Amino acid sequence: MIENRLYHWGTSRRFNAMPDYFKKKFGGRIQKVSVNAGFTCPNRDGTTGRGGCTYCNNDAFSPSYCLPEKPISQQITEGIEFHKTRYPRSAGYLAYFQSYTNTYADAAYLKDLYEQALSVPGVKGVVIGTRPDCVDDEVLDMIAGIARNNYVVVEYGIESCYNRTLEEINRGHDFETSAAAIRKTAEMGIRTGGHIIFSLPAESREDMLSEAEILSALPLKTIKFHQLQIVNGTAIAAQYKEVPSRFNLFSLEDYLEFLVEFIERLNPSFIVERFAGEVPLRFIGGGVRWGLRYDQILSLFEKKLREHGTWQGKNFNT
Repeated sequence: MIENRLYHWGTSRRFNAMPDYFKKKFGGRIQKVSVNAGFTCPNRDGTTGRGGCTYCNNDAFSPSYCLPEKPISQQITEGIEFHKTRYPRSAGYLAYFQSYTNTYADAAYLKDLYEQALSVPGVKGVVIGTRPDCVDDEVLDMIAGIARNNYVVVEYGIESCYNRTLEEINRGHDFETSAAAIRKTAEMGIRTGGHIIFSLPAESREDMLSEAEILSALPLKTIKFHQLQIVNGTAIAAQYKEVPSRFNLFSLEDYLEFLVEFIERLNPSFIVERFAGEVPLRFIGGGVRWGLRYDQILSLFEKKLREHGTWQGKNFNT
């Protein structure tokens, strides 16, 4: 058994886990509560494109309490009540501005939304999901001001490190834009997060593994990984039906083995929030259906790490 001294995180887990980080910072479990503030995206409204990202259907991951016509405080209060049933011992909550692009407005309007969320009892901070092409100096300066006294993360949808992929999925920005936004956000003292999707069209296993080194060079605090799921009502569902061979979708076993190799290459300072996505089966329009909850997938992955005697950053080169 590998001695715990090889780990950098003060636990026996073999990766830098978000729950452990929260326990140290807040003294217990912290649960995210999703917020839908009624935003759209620049690749939906015609600013940079139409139709949105080819894989995206927000209904597939938006909770039932998360409706934009409800005030922010009501969404959060209902979300807290929803989560109390499953997680009664939570030490607090983070308001997660999740749906679409949550910096896609002027700084004054955004500040009001974030402060509404922070005013709800039990809320310890905010997580702002956005695109790297939808932040400017004024918005970042405003967020930096809030972050001086509150827990704040700006979570960027990177999705892929390859411009050919980003163009194909109608992302509307390139990887250089992601890298620049992440660096600038971190320089302003704001915690930065990133999101990556594996198995996007025409990406090989080696393409995806190489993203570990590319991402590791960025000043990210947190990171999330999702496997591509073919969701009903998306352009990618039609593309998959037409030419499924362009998609290197993982079986569960293959994905776990891939993650082991990927995490070995990943910067050990990154806090990993998720290793897989979880979409209700009624939304899955094709491809691979694992039929497992995220906690089951995570348990299987941690078992794999133990079997391989490995850990996050084992093969990371500074």
